[in-house]
Amino acid sequence: MDFNVKKLASDAGVFFTRAVQYTEEKLGQAEKTELDAHLENLIARADCTKNWTDKIFRQTEVLLQPNPSARIEEFFYEKLDRKIPSRITNAELLGQYMQDAAKDFGPGTPYGMLCLMHDLAYGTIECLPGSTLITVGDFQKRLGGAEREFLQTSAINFLTPLRNFLEGDWKTISKERRLLENRRLDLDVCKARLKKAKLAEAKAAAAPDFQETRPRNYVLSASASALWSEEVDKAEHELRVAQTEFDRQAEVTRLLLEGISSTHVNHLRCLHEFVEAQAAYYTQCHKHMQDLQKELSRFPNAFAVNASTSGVSTAPSPLSSATLPGASSPSRPPNPSNALEASTLKIEEVKPPATGTRKAKVLYDYDAADTSELSLLADELITVYTVPGMDPDWLIGERGNQKGKVPVTYLELLS
Repeated sequence: MDFNVKKLASDAGVFFTRAVQYTEEKLGQAEKTELDAHLENLIARADCTKNWTDKIFRQTEVLLQPNPSARIEEFFYEKLDRKIPSRITNAELLGQYMQDAAKDFGPGTPYGMLCLMHDLAYGTIECLPGSTLITVGDFQKRLGGAEREFLQTSAINFLTPLRNFLEGDWKTISKERRLLENRRLDLDVCKARLKKAKLAEAKAAAAPDFQETRPRNYVLSASASALWSEEVDKAEHELRVAQTEFDRQAEVTRLLLEGISSTHVNHLRCLHEFVEAQAAYYTQCHKHMQDLQKELSRFPNAFAVNASTSGVSTAPSPLSSATLPGASSPSRPPNPSNALEASTLKIEEVKPPATGTRKAKVLYDYDAADTSELSLLADELITVYTVPGMDPDWLIGERGNQKGKVPVTYLELLS
């Protein structure tokens, strides 16, 4: 390898003079050329843009991929310029587990099969084809597919432009700003050199050595003055060159920094696309959950059958309309009036069982239709239990000395 010794020595000298100038400026021993206000504002705006873009980019990465190990793996694949392998989403993995569990459980239990109440009087159920776990697992896979599409769209339309700015445009801006700072240091070095040369020239011209009468001293004095005059001319030339290079670099840097405005416009467009992708993703998720709810709501009494046969009431399905966000209060269940319940169930004579009472949280306000029912207020806690011969859609509720029938769909059983 060939080395240019002169160039290496020159670069070392330039670096040293810049370092000296920078140190003296920090110590307040040297003057510093200030940039114009417009350029300073552009630099401050660019720094602000870079800092917040970096934070938004990093946090969006965390949002789209919460697993830090997966993010590190994707980072190395990008640096190695290799295709990132397709990764199954958590929802898809959950759906696969559910479907595998359904196959292992078999069709013999209500958990494994979609069940429909056949006869309320005898509490029999009819198992229909299609596993509950398979159905829910299928919808979980659909949710995972929607998530995968959202991740891909967001990465292309939002993360990629931000990354391109940070790794492309900003690196160019940073490089030109470093060059501008070097040109500014060179300019200040030339200014200091010219100032010293002028002071030395003035001193040599104003105070020649007349103490000795030999002609040699006059010659030396004249020669020193001429030498300093040449040094001043040389310093002035170097200053003009340094000023020209500084002005040129300042203009280049200014043009790049003014491009931050177009960067903001581009990032604004990308932000809109990111929000649209989010809206589409959540709309798909909501639709899938509504479809799943419809599938499971075809069999609303399967859980109540288990409760009535075991003698202990259970909490309503978390997929019922009473617990879905944004859902309105459920419709009032039909008040049973068959002869069996009318002859055996009298509210004032009902006694709580020794075991089987539970606490329940009221989800919605409920107005009693008659004296046999108990009015409810949302968020209050009551004690509930069931009695033999009672419709599974209803429970006996107690609040202090008050007692009455309450609909199961208005409650969240806590214990």
